[in-house]
Amino acid sequence: MRRFDQPQKYKPFISRCVAQGNLEIGSLREVDVKSGLPATTSTERLELLDDDEHILSIRIIGGDHRLKNYSSIVSLHPEIIDGRPGTLVIESFVMDVPEGNAKDETCYFVEALIKCNLKSLADVSEGLAVQDRTEPIDI
Repeated sequence: MRRFDQPQKYKPFISRCVAQGNLEIGSLREVDVKSGLPATTSTERLELLDDDEHILSIRIIGGDHRLKNYSSIVSLHPEIIDGRPGTLVIESFVMDVPEGNAKDETCYFVEALIKCNLKSLADVSEGLAVQDRTEPIDI
């Protein structure tokens, strides 16, 4: 999840990402959005990346979409889930409600995208965990 330059690894609505800079705070990425959404591009800036606290924050600064002044923060927390070690992922966001839209419908749309992204992140992470358990171990 910390790969600011590769959000398409777990965000299914992103077809391509080109990152600029050394992947540090202030770095930019240009994201191409898959068809079917009311956008084709997004320009995003890395606001925070804290490996010790497991926090990632981005701000959308441009693109052909209606997510104005959008900012999100994602944090990871170790948890016991169904009796097994796991990770609780929390994503929160703030944004302006676009003119002509209601707050409820705007939140519903963004929350649906976040839920889809988090489900995809879980699937990718679980697949990597299974792969790690099935790889031969050199002794």
